[in-house]
Amino acid sequence: MNLSELSSLDEALHSLEMDLSGSRASIAAQSGIPFAILRYAPSEEFEFRRKIRLFANSLEQQKRLRTKFISVSQLVWESIHKIDGAEYLHKTEALYGSDFAENDIKRRLLPRKDGGLAGRITSLLQSDQKNYDLVFLVRLGGLAPRIYPCSALLNDLQMAGLSVPTILCYPGSSMVGTDLRFYDLPTEEGLGTYNYRVKIYGTR
Repeated sequence: MNLSELSSLDEALHSLEMDLSGSRASIAAQSGIPFAILRYAPSEEFEFRRKIRLFANSLEQQKRLRTKFISVSQLVWESIHKIDGAEYLHKTEALYGSDFAENDIKRRLLPRKDGGLAGRITSLLQSDQKNYDLVFLVRLGGLAPRIYPCSALLNDLQMAGLSVPTILCYPGSSMVGTDLRFYDLPTEEGLGTYNYRVKIYGTR
């Protein structure tokens, strides 16, 4: 099968694999920003989960790259339960509306004394005894619809000092150029200035 016959997801994984074959730094659009985005259609969620696991296994077996998956949604729910629990969230939404509830969650995730979501991700990697070569951030549904922009998360990870090459697995559609729409939701927000700072796999 030639490249033109591949699906958009398969083509994106193929391009990522080719870059990783040379140097892990090849995924970075700029030095000092070891991140990239792997876009896939939200309708491909379950197929994506299967393929990305096979992809990681292949990297470990054939290229000896040590990979790690981090569920962003799990970290978001842990942050909610740590303070008030899901019951508080439901009551807040019922009393004040979804926008207020989303802002309340976002407040917990933004960098504060505990580092917020970016700090949690960085701490997980630093506390692990393994030195990983590649990290996949998956299950971004916990950030929808407008809780925490993915562009802000990448920026906060950079500020937190994350140096491990990291792939943010982004469910959404490709808009104009390299602009993306998270979960295909109607929103005016794209990736902002990160359009020109990280490499995006999965746009044609």
